[in-house]
Formats: sequence, structure tokens, C-alpha cells
Amino acid sequence: MKTRFRVAVVGAGIGAFHVEGYRANPDGYEVAVICDKDADRAAGLAAGVPGAEVVTAIETVLARPDIDVVDICLPPFLHLEMIEASLLAGKTVLCEKPLVGSLADVERIMRIAERTGQAVVPVYQYRYGNGLARLRRLLDAGLAGKPLVASIETHWNRPAEYYDVLWRGKKATELGGAVLGHVIHLHDLLTFTLGPVRRVFARTATRVNAVEVEDCAAISLEMDNGALVTSSVTLGSADEISRLRFCFEHLTVENPGVPPYQPAEGDWRFLPRAPCRQADIDAALAGFEPRRESFAGLFEALHPALTGAAPWPVTLGDAYRSLELVSAIYYSAATRTAVDLPLAPDHPVHGGWEPWLA
Repeated sequence: MKTRFRVAVVGAGIGAFHVEGYRANPDGYEVAVICDKDADRAAGLAAGVPGAEVVTAIETVLARPDIDVVDICLPPFLHLEMIEASLLAGKTVLCEKPLVGSLADVERIMRIAERTGQAVVPVYQYRYGNGLARLRRLLDAGLAGKPLVASIETHWNRPAEYYDVLWRGKKATELGGAVLGHVIHLHDLLTFTLGPVRRVFARTATRVNAVEVEDCAAISLEMDNGALVTSSVTLGSADEISRLRFCFEHLTVENPGVPPYQPAEGDWRFLPRAPCRQADIDAALAGFEPRRESFAGLFEALHPALTGAAPWPVTLGDAYRSLELVSAIYYSAATRTAVDLPLAPDHPVHGGWEPWLA
């Protein structure tokens, strides 16, 4: 049975962080190829990866039978075409967020994946943080009680220079704004923790930079379990935080908020409503074994799935639910109505949210 998989990383921007994650799991992966249309950028990344080859065309990657995994780290508007081509070439596919630009496109990929027998793994690396893992351990131990409310603050700083990268800030190439490209990860952590969303009411606006997509949002969510959630988003904050706060019946939980790009990591605070419960919390967390985090943690969890020994850690179903929430937020903001989930197959936003972007 194969236990070490050869990876082609396509896109040398965010792909650099993926390379670090694979190299943290050297027994399971070899980064064999760095692919980028900018040969100099690809060569710069490959210089730090012994044995990695540089190519400038995805066709070269897909024609190689020795490549097991294609990891797509390209601008959003290129994802659908690249995922389809990689599946048809018989590769396991990883793809950065947002996976594609509509629920219909996710369904299209599902059909191709089923037909080819290949898997598509959406990249939600924030799920792999030891702070979040401790919270899930307390939930599994039954120490939190029912969820009451939660709040999310995605307050980041994106100056005008951020949009000098030509595909950013444009409907046709970035596919959306802060709701799609920034808070999507914290919303995934929310649903990963509290389960599905039942109803959405949202407002979006473009207030920070002169771009085609939203850079601020105020979102109200009602979860299936009855919990109420507020999500505040801006790309115009002087400092940067990604704060999550959960209030359960017996326990209040908060992440530190910084560093902003590691929200599931760090020294999370677990505060019982009744001080006598502290001993139970301490006992439940005793012996907790920290694991690799972020991309390294995702790729560690992916490896047994590649060998056939475990389920896929993140699935197209996860991506569908994530983009379903995105779709509902955009439709709610545009129509100024509350939107119930799940969305029906004939919902106006099922084929894409572009008409409802700010």
C-alpha cells in the first residue's frame, strides 16, 4: 500500500503555506512540483523544497502519472476549471476557498468526482487548532450544556494596496468580498462547533475601499439548535482580530482573537458559570495531547484518508454548506429579507450569488 504521496502545488502565493504544511509531514508527502505561470515565483518557492520541479502549465502537471495529489492555490475564478481537469486526470484534488462560485458548481463537481472515483478536499485548515480541539473535547464530555449565543468579529485591515493584485476586489475574479474570502473560515468554525444555520439576516456594504465587492457586513444567524449568533465583518480595522465567543448553558468560551490568521489556536479561555465546575473542566482537559495545527494539521488528518484507512477529513458536503451560507447572506443583504436554510434547489441564488453582490 502506498504511504507517501507526491503532491503538485498549483499556485505559489498561498501555496507557500501549503508547502510548509506538507513538509511538516515528511513521512506522508513529497512536494514534487511547484506550478505557477510566473516561473520566477515558482522557482523562488521551489528553491526551499529539495527535489521540487518547476512547471508553468497545469497541463504538464496533469499529464504526469507520478503525481497523486493536485493542490489548487489559485484565484477563485480559476477553481472550477482546474478542479474539473484534475479530477478527469485521475488526481485527488485539494482546493483553497472559496471552492467555486455557486451551489450549482459544487453539485457539478460532485457529479464529476462520483463519476471519476476521485475526491475533492476543500481547504479549511482553521479547523485544526488545539484551542478549538480543547473546546470540542469539553463538548464531547457534556460539560457545556445547550448553546445560548455566540459572536464573531472578523476585523481585518486591507488598505488600497491590497487590491493592486489584479484579481482582487472584482466580481468576475474574486467572486465576492469579505463574506466570501475572509469571514468564511470563522463561519466554518462556527458551524463546525454549533451545527447548521437555520435562518440568516444580513447587511453588506462597501465602505473601506473603492472595489466592486463588499468589505463590511453585519450578519445575524439563528442556528438549528436555537442559538443566536452575530457576525461583524470589516476590512477597515486599525488592528486585526478574529474573535470567537461562545456562551453555553454552563460554560463561556473565547479565543484570544490574535494572531488573526490562527483563530483556532492559542490559549482559549474556558470559564464555567458555576466555579465548582472548574475541576470537571480541568479533568476533561488533563492529558490533552496537542497536535499539528493549520495546514500541517489538515494534511496530517488527510493522510489516512489517502491510504483508504479513514474518511476524508473535509468533504464537498462541507464546502456546499459553507457556500450555502454565503449564498444566503448575499441574497438576504440584497433583498433585505430573512433567508431560511437549507436553500431549495430552485432558489434564485442557487446558480450563483453574483447578481446579489453589493
